[in-house]
Amino acid sequence: MFKKVLIAEDMDFINSGIKSQLSDLGIEEIDYVQYCDEALLKLKCANQIDNNPYDLLISDLSFDQDHITQKITSGDDLIKAVRKDFPSLKVIVFSVEDKEYRVQTLLNDQKVNAYVWKSREGLRELKKAIQTINNSNKTYVSPHVSGSISKSKAIEITDYDIFLIECISKGYLQEDIGTLLKEKDWTPNSVSAIEKRLKFLKEHFNANNPAHLVSITKDLGFI
Repeated sequence: MFKKVLIAEDMDFINSGIKSQLSDLGIEEIDYVQYCDEALLKLKCANQIDNNPYDLLISDLSFDQDHITQKITSGDDLIKAVRKDFPSLKVIVFSVEDKEYRVQTLLNDQKVNAYVWKSREGLRELKKAIQTINNSNKTYVSPHVSGSISKSKAIEITDYDIFLIECISKGYLQEDIGTLLKEKDWTPNSVSAIEKRLKFLKEHFNANNPAHLVSITKDLGFI
């Protein structure tokens, strides 16, 4: 079983519930933080200074902002940073978020080991998730969001596509989008390639026009 776990969650009562489940599993060291910057710092210190790294990170996705300025303000960005510095660290997302694109991105792109929906059964599922991924390469996904990883519901869009849709929502012309893509060093960035991809996205989401595409993707939580 995991020996040292870090919880990144800004709600005290949820932290208490998670710690209770971890204690029931016999986990020896349990730390928690309420800020993403602090979470990344703790992971680095444990690994590089204390030589006693964490085995598991459990993180929420949403963190309320307060008077303390943070560089990392969401669980998504925290996990990206963690995956960059600690690619082998096991990560569980524990969140109320259930939008398919967000779940898929975390599972497929960030390779989180478990996605647990924060519900009435959430703490029980969290315990099951920990047991599932401990000493194995298995992935655990709450039944409520498991449809996000089924082939029939696979969403064939990328960060590039999201960027295109966001640009359209802000009123940029395709020529302007091409310039922005070049500045980001993203390809393809030609007007014809952008037009072709937007056509695919409109067909994929059954959108009648760019404005309709923006409306649909907003409803789905993509932008």
